Amino acid sequence: MSDPMRPRSSLRTAVVWEVLQDALDRRVKATGRDSLDVLDTGGGSGNFAVPLARLGHRVTVVDPSPNALFALERRTAEAGVADRVRGVQGDAHGLFDVVERGGYDVVLCHGVLEYVDDPAEGVRNTVAALRSEGVLSLLAAGLGGAVLARALAGHFTEAKQALEDPAGRWGTGDPMPRRFTAEQLTELVEAAGLRVAAVHGVRVFADLVPGVLVDTEPGALDALLKLEAAAAELPAFHSVATQLHVLGETSGATGA
Repeated sequence: MSDPMRPRSSLRTAVVWEVLQDALDRRVKATGRDSLDVLDTGGGSGNFAVPLARLGHRVTVVDPSPNALFALERRTAEAGVADRVRGVQGDAHGLFDVVERGGYDVVLCHGVLEYVDDPAEGVRNTVAALRSEGVLSLLAAGLGGAVLARALAGHFTEAKQALEDPAGRWGTGDPMPRRFTAEQLTELVEAAGLRVAAVHGVRVFADLVPGVLVDTEPGALDALLKLEAAAAELPAFHSVATQLHVLGETSGATGA
Protein backbone atom coordinates (compact mmCIF):
# COMPACT_ATOMS: atom_id res chain seq x y z
CA MET A 1 0.00 0.00 0.00
CA SER A 2 3.04 2.29 0.18
CA ASP A 3 2.64 3.02 -3.52
CA PRO A 4 -0.28 5.48 -3.78
CA MET A 5 -0.93 4.40 -7.37
CA ARG A 6 -1.21 0.72 -6.54
CA PRO A 7 -4.83 0.64 -5.38
CA ARG A 8 -6.24 2.25 -8.51
CA SER A 9 -3.94 0.19 -10.72
CA SER A 10 -5.09 -3.01 -9.04
CA LEU A 11 -8.73 -2.10 -9.47
CA ARG A 12 -8.26 -1.33 -13.15
CA THR A 13 -6.62 -4.62 -14.04
CA ALA A 14 -7.53 -7.25 -11.42
CA VAL A 15 -10.56 -8.79 -13.12
CA VAL A 16 -8.98 -8.81 -16.60
CA TRP A 17 -5.71 -10.20 -15.30
CA GLU A 18 -7.44 -13.05 -13.46
CA VAL A 19 -9.43 -14.06 -16.55
CA LEU A 20 -6.37 -13.75 -18.77
CA GLN A 21 -4.16 -15.83 -16.48
CA ASP A 22 -6.74 -18.60 -16.44
CA ALA A 23 -6.91 -18.55 -20.25
CA LEU A 24 -3.11 -18.66 -20.47
CA ASP A 25 -2.93 -21.59 -18.06
CA ARG A 26 -5.44 -23.52 -20.17
CA ARG A 27 -3.47 -22.78 -23.33
CA VAL A 28 -0.22 -23.90 -21.69
CA LYS A 29 -1.82 -27.20 -20.68
CA ALA A 30 -3.41 -27.70 -24.09
CA THR A 31 -0.25 -26.97 -26.07
CA GLY A 32 2.22 -28.61 -23.72
CA ARG A 33 4.41 -25.52 -24.06
CA ASP A 34 5.43 -23.43 -21.07
CA SER A 35 5.96 -20.36 -23.24
CA LEU A 36 3.18 -19.01 -25.44
CA ASP A 37 3.35 -16.48 -28.26
CA VAL A 38 1.26 -13.44 -27.29
CA LEU A 39 0.34 -10.44 -29.44
CA ASP A 40 -0.62 -7.29 -27.56
CA THR A 41 -2.25 -4.81 -29.96
CA GLY A 42 -2.24 -1.28 -28.59
CA GLY A 43 -0.11 -2.57 -25.74
CA GLY A 44 1.49 0.80 -25.07
CA SER A 45 4.15 0.85 -22.39
CA GLY A 46 3.65 -2.77 -21.36
CA ASN A 47 1.04 -2.89 -18.59
CA PHE A 48 0.19 -6.43 -19.64
CA ALA A 49 3.25 -7.31 -21.72
CA VAL A 50 5.73 -7.06 -18.85
CA PRO A 51 3.77 -9.29 -16.42
CA LEU A 52 3.17 -11.79 -19.24
CA ALA A 53 6.87 -11.85 -20.05
CA ARG A 54 7.65 -12.40 -16.37
CA LEU A 55 5.53 -15.55 -16.61
CA GLY A 56 7.85 -16.71 -19.39
CA HIS A 57 5.73 -15.91 -22.44
CA ARG A 58 7.00 -14.22 -25.60
CA VAL A 59 5.12 -10.97 -26.25
CA THR A 60 4.94 -8.80 -29.35
CA VAL A 61 3.53 -5.34 -28.66
CA VAL A 62 2.05 -3.35 -31.55
CA ASP A 63 1.37 0.31 -30.84
CA PRO A 64 1.17 3.40 -33.06
CA SER A 65 2.95 5.63 -30.53
CA PRO A 66 6.76 5.86 -30.68
CA ASN A 67 6.76 7.33 -27.17
CA ALA A 68 4.83 4.35 -25.81
CA LEU A 69 7.24 1.93 -27.48
CA PHE A 70 10.21 3.82 -26.06
CA ALA A 71 8.66 3.54 -22.59
CA LEU A 72 8.05 -0.17 -23.25
CA GLU A 73 11.70 -0.71 -24.11
CA ARG A 74 12.82 1.03 -20.93
CA ARG A 75 10.30 -0.82 -18.78
CA THR A 76 11.17 -4.26 -20.13
CA ALA A 77 14.87 -3.58 -19.56
CA GLU A 78 14.21 -2.56 -15.96
CA ALA A 79 12.10 -5.68 -15.43
CA GLY A 80 14.74 -7.94 -16.95
CA VAL A 81 12.43 -9.28 -19.68
CA ALA A 82 13.70 -7.39 -22.72
CA ASP A 83 14.59 -10.71 -24.40
CA ARG A 84 10.93 -11.80 -24.30
CA VAL A 85 9.21 -8.58 -25.41
CA ARG A 86 9.34 -7.06 -28.89
CA GLY A 87 7.79 -3.69 -29.67
CA VAL A 88 6.80 -2.68 -33.20
CA GLN A 89 5.08 0.45 -34.46
CA GLY A 90 1.74 -0.18 -36.14
CA ASP A 91 -2.00 -0.36 -35.66
CA ALA A 92 -4.95 -2.73 -36.00
CA HIS A 93 -5.74 -1.59 -39.55
CA GLY A 94 -2.28 -2.43 -40.91
CA LEU A 95 -1.57 -5.21 -38.42
CA PHE A 96 -0.13 -7.66 -40.92
CA ASP A 97 2.33 -5.12 -42.21
CA VAL A 98 4.24 -5.67 -38.97
CA VAL A 99 3.27 -9.12 -37.61
CA GLU A 100 2.55 -12.50 -39.11
CA ARG A 101 -0.92 -13.81 -39.76
CA GLY A 102 -1.91 -16.87 -37.70
CA GLY A 103 1.19 -16.78 -35.51
CA TYR A 104 -0.09 -16.30 -31.96
CA ASP A 105 -1.63 -18.40 -29.21
CA VAL A 106 -3.18 -15.39 -27.49
CA VAL A 107 -4.05 -11.92 -28.78
CA LEU A 108 -4.82 -8.95 -26.54
CA CYS A 109 -6.95 -6.16 -27.97
CA HIS A 110 -7.24 -3.77 -25.04
CA GLY A 111 -8.35 -0.17 -25.49
CA VAL A 112 -8.12 -0.37 -29.29
CA LEU A 113 -11.65 -0.64 -30.68
CA GLU A 114 -12.61 2.73 -29.23
CA TYR A 115 -10.16 4.45 -31.57
CA VAL A 116 -10.21 2.52 -34.85
CA ASP A 117 -12.31 3.64 -37.80
CA ASP A 118 -13.83 0.19 -38.27
CA PRO A 119 -14.18 -1.91 -35.08
CA ALA A 120 -15.34 -4.96 -37.03
CA GLU A 121 -12.18 -4.87 -39.15
CA GLY A 122 -10.11 -4.43 -36.01
CA VAL A 123 -11.57 -7.56 -34.46
CA ARG A 124 -11.24 -9.53 -37.69
CA ASN A 125 -7.56 -8.65 -37.92
CA THR A 126 -6.82 -9.64 -34.32
CA VAL A 127 -8.63 -12.93 -34.86
CA ALA A 128 -6.67 -13.54 -38.06
CA ALA A 129 -3.48 -13.24 -36.01
CA LEU A 130 -4.50 -16.25 -33.91
CA ARG A 131 -3.39 -19.81 -34.50
CA SER A 132 -6.07 -22.43 -35.13
CA GLU A 133 -6.22 -22.96 -31.38
CA GLY A 134 -6.13 -19.50 -29.86
CA VAL A 135 -7.71 -17.03 -27.47
CA LEU A 136 -8.67 -13.36 -27.89
CA SER A 137 -8.81 -11.01 -24.91
CA LEU A 138 -10.90 -7.98 -25.84
CA LEU A 139 -11.27 -4.96 -23.54
CA ALA A 140 -13.23 -1.84 -24.47
CA ALA A 141 -15.01 1.12 -22.91
CA GLY A 142 -18.53 0.38 -21.71
CA LEU A 143 -21.44 2.64 -22.59
CA GLY A 144 -23.39 2.22 -19.36
CA GLY A 145 -20.51 3.18 -17.12
CA ALA A 146 -20.11 6.51 -18.90
CA VAL A 147 -23.83 7.27 -18.74
CA LEU A 148 -23.91 6.49 -15.03
CA ALA A 149 -20.78 8.54 -14.33
CA ARG A 150 -22.14 11.63 -16.12
CA ALA A 151 -25.48 11.33 -14.32
CA LEU A 152 -23.90 10.96 -10.88
CA ALA A 153 -21.78 14.03 -11.61
CA GLY A 154 -24.96 16.01 -12.26
CA HIS A 155 -24.46 16.20 -16.04
CA PHE A 156 -27.86 14.80 -16.93
CA THR A 157 -28.05 16.20 -20.46
CA GLU A 158 -24.65 14.70 -21.27
CA ALA A 159 -25.73 11.36 -19.76
CA LYS A 160 -28.78 11.32 -22.02
CA GLN A 161 -26.64 12.32 -25.01
CA ALA A 162 -24.28 9.39 -24.39
CA LEU A 163 -27.20 7.03 -24.01
CA GLU A 164 -28.70 8.07 -27.35
CA ASP A 165 -25.53 8.66 -29.37
CA PRO A 166 -24.62 5.80 -31.77
CA ALA A 167 -21.00 6.00 -30.61
CA GLY A 168 -21.89 6.46 -26.94
CA ARG A 169 -20.32 9.91 -26.69
CA TRP A 170 -21.65 12.53 -24.27
CA GLY A 171 -20.61 15.56 -26.33
CA THR A 172 -17.92 17.23 -28.41
CA GLY A 173 -15.64 17.43 -25.38
CA ASP A 174 -15.79 13.69 -24.77
CA PRO A 175 -12.24 12.30 -25.08
CA MET A 176 -13.51 8.78 -25.87
CA PRO A 177 -14.33 8.33 -29.58
CA ARG A 178 -16.56 5.28 -29.09
CA ARG A 179 -18.13 3.07 -26.41
CA PHE A 180 -19.80 -0.31 -26.55
CA THR A 181 -22.43 -2.48 -24.93
CA ALA A 182 -21.68 -6.09 -24.03
CA GLU A 183 -24.01 -7.18 -26.83
CA GLN A 184 -22.13 -5.13 -29.41
CA LEU A 185 -18.78 -6.58 -28.39
CA THR A 186 -19.97 -10.17 -28.33
CA GLU A 187 -21.53 -9.69 -31.77
CA LEU A 188 -18.20 -8.40 -33.12
CA VAL A 189 -16.33 -11.37 -31.66
CA GLU A 190 -18.84 -13.92 -32.95
CA ALA A 191 -18.97 -12.28 -36.39
CA ALA A 192 -15.20 -12.74 -36.60
CA GLY A 193 -15.65 -16.49 -36.10
CA LEU A 194 -14.89 -16.95 -32.41
CA ARG A 195 -16.93 -18.49 -29.63
CA VAL A 196 -17.54 -16.15 -26.69
CA ALA A 197 -16.17 -17.97 -23.66
CA ALA A 198 -16.80 -15.26 -21.07
CA VAL A 199 -17.96 -11.68 -20.62
CA HIS A 200 -16.95 -9.59 -17.61
CA GLY A 201 -17.75 -6.12 -16.39
CA VAL A 202 -14.63 -4.23 -15.35
CA ARG A 203 -14.58 -1.35 -12.86
CA VAL A 204 -18.25 -1.75 -12.00
CA PHE A 205 -17.85 0.06 -8.68
CA ALA A 206 -14.23 1.23 -8.64
CA ASP A 207 -14.80 4.48 -10.55
CA LEU A 208 -17.77 5.40 -8.35
CA VAL A 209 -15.99 4.99 -5.01
CA PRO A 210 -14.01 8.00 -3.68
CA GLY A 211 -10.30 7.34 -4.03
CA VAL A 212 -9.59 8.58 -0.53
CA LEU A 213 -11.79 5.82 0.88
CA VAL A 214 -9.97 3.09 -1.02
CA ASP A 215 -6.55 4.47 -0.15
CA THR A 216 -7.07 5.17 3.55
CA GLU A 217 -9.81 2.90 4.93
CA PRO A 218 -8.23 -0.33 6.31
CA GLY A 219 -9.20 -3.33 4.21
CA ALA A 220 -11.19 -1.25 1.71
CA LEU A 221 -9.07 -2.12 -1.31
CA ASP A 222 -9.24 -5.87 -0.76
CA ALA A 223 -12.97 -5.71 -0.05
CA LEU A 224 -13.59 -3.66 -3.20
CA LEU A 225 -11.48 -6.03 -5.29
CA LYS A 226 -13.56 -8.96 -4.02
CA LEU A 227 -16.77 -7.08 -4.78
CA GLU A 228 -15.57 -6.29 -8.30
CA ALA A 229 -14.69 -9.95 -8.87
CA ALA A 230 -18.08 -11.11 -7.58
CA ALA A 231 -20.01 -8.70 -9.79
CA ALA A 232 -17.85 -9.01 -12.91
CA GLU A 233 -19.53 -12.12 -14.33
CA LEU A 234 -23.11 -11.09 -13.55
CA PRO A 235 -24.89 -9.76 -16.67
CA ALA A 236 -26.90 -7.33 -14.57
CA PHE A 237 -23.71 -5.36 -13.85
CA HIS A 238 -22.33 -5.38 -17.40
CA SER A 239 -24.62 -2.50 -18.26
CA VAL A 240 -22.99 -0.18 -15.70
CA ALA A 241 -19.34 -1.22 -16.03
CA THR A 242 -16.74 1.34 -17.08
CA GLN A 243 -15.12 -1.30 -19.28
CA LEU A 244 -16.20 -4.62 -20.74
CA HIS A 245 -13.98 -7.66 -21.21
CA VAL A 246 -14.81 -10.41 -23.69
CA LEU A 247 -12.83 -13.63 -23.95
CA GLY A 248 -13.16 -15.31 -27.32
CA GLU A 249 -11.87 -18.73 -28.42
CA THR A 250 -11.28 -20.28 -31.81
CA SER A 251 -13.20 -23.47 -32.52
CA GLY A 252 -9.97 -25.41 -32.07
CA ALA A 253 -9.43 -23.99 -28.58
CA THR A 254 -12.96 -24.62 -27.34
CA GLY A 255 -13.00 -26.89 -24.34
CA ALA A 256 -9.22 -26.80 -23.97
